[in-house]
Amino acid sequence: MTELSLIRNFSIIAHVDHGKSTLADRLLELTRTVEKREMREQLLDGMDLERERGITIKAHPVAMRYAAKDGKTYLLNLIDTPGHIDFNYEVQKSLQACEGALLLVDASQGVEAQTVVNAHLAETNRLAVVPVLNKIDLPHARPDEVATEIEDAICLPAEDAIPISAKTGLNCEAVLDAIIAKIPPPKGDPKGLLQCLMFDAVYNDYRGVVVYVRVLNGTIRRGEQIWMCGTRTNYEVQEIGRLVPGKMLAEPELHAGEVGYVVANVKRLQDVVIGDTITHYDEKLRAVALPGFRQPKPMVFCGIYPTNPGDFENLRKAMERIRLNDSSFTFEPETSDALGFGFRCGFLGLLHMEIIQQRLERHEDMDLVQTAPNVTYRVVQHGLAEEQEIRSPSEMPDPSKIDKYLEPIVNLNVVVPTECIGAVMKLCTERRGTYVKTEYYGKERVMIHFTVPFAEILFDFHDKLKSMTRGFGTMDYEVAGYQEADLVKVRILVSGKDVDALSMICHREQSEGRSRKILKRLRQEIPRHLFEVALQAAIGGKIIARESIAALAKNVTAKCYGGDITRKRKLWEKQKEGKKRMKQVGNVEIPQKAFLAVLSSDEEG
Repeated sequence: MTELSLIRNFSIIAHVDHGKSTLADRLLELTRTVEKREMREQLLDGMDLERERGITIKAHPVAMRYAAKDGKTYLLNLIDTPGHIDFNYEVQKSLQACEGALLLVDASQGVEAQTVVNAHLAETNRLAVVPVLNKIDLPHARPDEVATEIEDAICLPAEDAIPISAKTGLNCEAVLDAIIAKIPPPKGDPKGLLQCLMFDAVYNDYRGVVVYVRVLNGTIRRGEQIWMCGTRTNYEVQEIGRLVPGKMLAEPELHAGEVGYVVANVKRLQDVVIGDTITHYDEKLRAVALPGFRQPKPMVFCGIYPTNPGDFENLRKAMERIRLNDSSFTFEPETSDALGFGFRCGFLGLLHMEIIQQRLERHEDMDLVQTAPNVTYRVVQHGLAEEQEIRSPSEMPDPSKIDKYLEPIVNLNVVVPTECIGAVMKLCTERRGTYVKTEYYGKERVMIHFTVPFAEILFDFHDKLKSMTRGFGTMDYEVAGYQEADLVKVRILVSGKDVDALSMICHREQSEGRSRKILKRLRQEIPRHLFEVALQAAIGGKIIARESIAALAKNVTAKCYGGDITRKRKLWEKQKEGKKRMKQVGNVEIPQKAFLAVLSSDEEG
């Protein structure tokens, strides 16, 4: 049993691409948790997508033993965290299991939006924060200026920042010494009533659900009966232990202060609630539940359909496999007249949606069509007090029954160079943003706070921010609630028939412009028929935009090489009648590439 004074539980928090996974690699090397011959870059990032994109998607805990300069051997539990805003809930639940955090900042990029948010999360959880300056070996690194930025933005003394290079290993041992000196040991009574915080869970094909826990009080042993307070279910512990890279190291027990895993024959991931408390099943030994972590609610929804309708069941199985290791991903069946059978899927954000789509296409070998993503709206109908959630345009009730529309609002924080303030302010106000305040970090960087409708930053906002700030601008957002707005449902009609997959909910002022762009793109992609095809956008019964695909012309008078004009007129009249009849019974097939072109285009910008 490791003494509490020799245990340190910590996370590494940072903005995307500031070197979290690389620093974790160096710490594993320095503590000799992984041998040099087994070492590879981004060791804790298991997915191919994580390696290719250089981002962490899923948190990975790991236990290390370090022989410090004071002659004692410490147990260091690192709970790795993602950096992207879409996976903010992963950061929150990891921080609940720690006493301290390394705040990693790129010495060339400086303090960015997610850096500030993560630091505030750590402070909210009352963690000891150790600032670390990474990439000081780069020629354009500016460690002194960035240390001042940290002091201005996060109120951590500039002299406390540890300058390192995680890539070369320069000064990384000082980080381990700082963890031992500045992060407090865990509190808790190994002999008290059992309280374990479940901060994550993954599915294993052979063992069922493997639960990652932080033991706050008491001791958990193999063979004991445990009680999950949130789901009110009991299980028998089959195996417990610590996590080291590439394997699970079984132990007879875990006591207060330690981090590890529990295997208890849990069959489905849905039976586990992240943030739940594990205690003993015996009511005499049962402890009270800890203040739990709430499961994040999906904020972005889109429809995913198989290109081949016969692949519907295969797509369902593929989504179930992905959901086993990502409980924040939700899906339910839906049908579309244009696309057939598919699923309405919920995601935490656009990157989360992109990652799931790529996992389905690459790992599960699925061919997909995806509808335009949309956020969750709410409506209040006449005579009803409660608000109704609208996750897709097809769920929108009749406009005549709606009292008011509500759209989600986010608190947007944008960190940009000072010379780009004007352009960024213009971009945010164009997106119906409301200015809140400006904060300066040093001489060259500024954070601007706005409140903006979530739908306005959903599509190309990040790309435009990057282009107008030459790549230096970063953003972070947090959903703040709902506010009343003048929203409309725009229906797209092809030859008089509704195409539900292309209908959308947007602000009334933007409805006409967006509709025209969609119709122009459709006109380019739908092939010409022997009759004219009308493309229309409508709000209720009113047509607000129209485009026409001209009919294919056939020269029926080519065989007439003389004679009276009435011969030609008779043929033209016959052709006219035929086209009229064809228009009544003809069916316009919209090719899949037309859907893809419209949905992946920039029309929402």
